[in-house]
Amino acid sequence: MFDYDGEMRFLQGRFRAACGVRDGDRVLDVGCGGGQTTREAAADAGRGQVVGVDVSEQMLEQARRRTAEEHVSYLLADATTYDFGEAAFDVCISRFGVMFFDDPVGAFTNLRKALRPGGRLVAMVWQSRAENEWAQVIPATLGGGAAARDESPFSLGDPDVARGVLRSAGFGEVTFVEVREQLYYGPDVETAYENVLQLREPLALLAELTPADAERARADLRALLAAHDTGDGVLFDSATWIITAE
Repeated sequence: MFDYDGEMRFLQGRFRAACGVRDGDRVLDVGCGGGQTTREAAADAGRGQVVGVDVSEQMLEQARRRTAEEHVSYLLADATTYDFGEAAFDVCISRFGVMFFDDPVGAFTNLRKALRPGGRLVAMVWQSRAENEWAQVIPATLGGGAAARDESPFSLGDPDVARGVLRSAGFGEVTFVEVREQLYYGPDVETAYENVLQLREPLALLAELTPADAERARADLRALLAAHDTGDGVLFDSATWIITAE
């Protein structure tokens, strides 16, 4: 399984600090995946309670195995429609978990209702594909076919769009902080190669190619990863926003 937490090693500290979880906070972690963000929120919440929600049971199973804190629970649910209760949380956080909503205004409206008056939403999202090296050069190396035209991971990358969605959902005081850090794909080229080929977009791009073209694309991918091997890992530039709203 791809090590998403490892990939985010240079981003997570910035995100955790921005979340500003305090002792006693009730925290909802949307798109919690393997639970790293949930566990760190729990450490900061102290006597509080933290709920991680995700649509992947496989990821939640991983999160449960890794979690020992008694004040953490995990929920298999769609955050767009699930009834979390009125004003049940002080903080709603999400690391790359809110860009894929079919109905973003409806989803964020649902999350706002789950927050107490004055509660905070803190979300890390990708900026546009054009601002993210990894999202440009890896697909281009693999042929840049139709699969690379899926812009859903970058749906909140335009601050005007994201601000409009959040204000339509009833949030105010929307702010953006730019974070430019590198993504970590592994300690060496072989590990990075295996990791990249576990990701949805590269796999979809390779599936569009003939066997001969796919073989050439795989060789080109190895060469690309070798060019990004710093000796301290295979790294690609990234650009994100930390969005905060009340």
